Amino acid sequence: MWQIDNARTTRFLQEMVRIDSINPGLVAGAKGEGDIAVWLVDACRELGFEVQLQVTAPGRPNVVARWEGSGGGKSLLLTGHTDVVSVENMTGDPFDGRLEDGLLYGRGSLDMKGGLASIFGAVAALKAGGFTPKGDIILGFVTDEEYLSIGTDTLVKEVKADAAILTEPTGCQLCIAHKGFQWLTLTTQGRAAHGSLYNEGIDAIAHMGHLLRALESFNTNVPVSHPLLGRPSAHASLISGGLGLSTYPDQCKLQIEHRLLPDETAESVMEYWTHTITTLSGMVPSFSATVTQDFFRPGYEIDKDAPIVQTLDAAFREVLKDAPKYMGLYAWLDAVLLGKAGIPTVVIGPGGAGAHAAVEYVILEDVMRCASVIAEAVAQWVG
Repeated sequence: MWQIDNARTTRFLQEMVRIDSINPGLVAGAKGEGDIAVWLVDACRELGFEVQLQVTAPGRPNVVARWEGSGGGKSLLLTGHTDVVSVENMTGDPFDGRLEDGLLYGRGSLDMKGGLASIFGAVAALKAGGFTPKGDIILGFVTDEEYLSIGTDTLVKEVKADAAILTEPTGCQLCIAHKGFQWLTLTTQGRAAHGSLYNEGIDAIAHMGHLLRALESFNTNVPVSHPLLGRPSAHASLISGGLGLSTYPDQCKLQIEHRLLPDETAESVMEYWTHTITTLSGMVPSFSATVTQDFFRPGYEIDKDAPIVQTLDAAFREVLKDAPKYMGLYAWLDAVLLGKAGIPTVVIGPGGAGAHAAVEYVILEDVMRCASVIAEAVAQWVG
């Protein structure tokens, strides 16, 4: 069994959490991933990896490190994102990386610098144990997962591997499926008129109520379910409209989000709303509306019998002397972008609490357990 250096792995994690890497796509003027990229380059070189940068946006590089194999083995990508979300609602110093009772606190500790630390712990253990890989071991630390995933989009254009392990937080369970999402804008058209002219004005905001009821109906009547992911869902996110208190609103916009199962398509959601609008137009006097798609990312599922899943399963049993639990994540992950690029991907990472919340922490024991499992899986996979 490969010996994880707990102190060194904790240091790696604490140093990463202390670096502000808030995604500027989420918070205007935020620092982004530039500083943590500098740290990652140094850490990878400290471990003896060859390192290159991939520019994904100004000052926001991916860090790609490679341990070249001797030949004849399969390659493996170990990957995760370096950006974090806003800290405005957090209590205390969000970047102090404090340690209390086996927990490490701070923004990004769970989502997902704890997973990055597991990667470092794993490869450091392999290096210290004298492992000589036959296949390449690639580390891919990517930007922007919390917004548009330009990091992984860029990574897969240049990096190819026979499989990947993504270390998003799973509580040390094996995640083999995640949901997709779709952002849409529904717009109702009215007619502006003086507030007293009920015979001339058409209330676009009131008409939006029909679409809100259709949204509620979608959530209560959807028949489809998935053993790991539950049912699809949709919610109203943002709404705007109106010209003034004494004026009939000429337009109302509703932005919504759908969360989709792996086999659902963007076209099926658009068909639902197009059909709903057509039906309402025939039933409600003066009703007029449109739907547009703003952004779409599909869901993902890998077969439990896939070789990389079975390798992680075997490594888990070997290291932890127990059978792993399998799960799906309702959130969207970069796994689908890797999978669509021909890189079968399974997800495992540490547990904790507070991702995107006021208090965030990762369980250090989980970080080390995941590092042990990943080290064994890497050794088995690359040969």
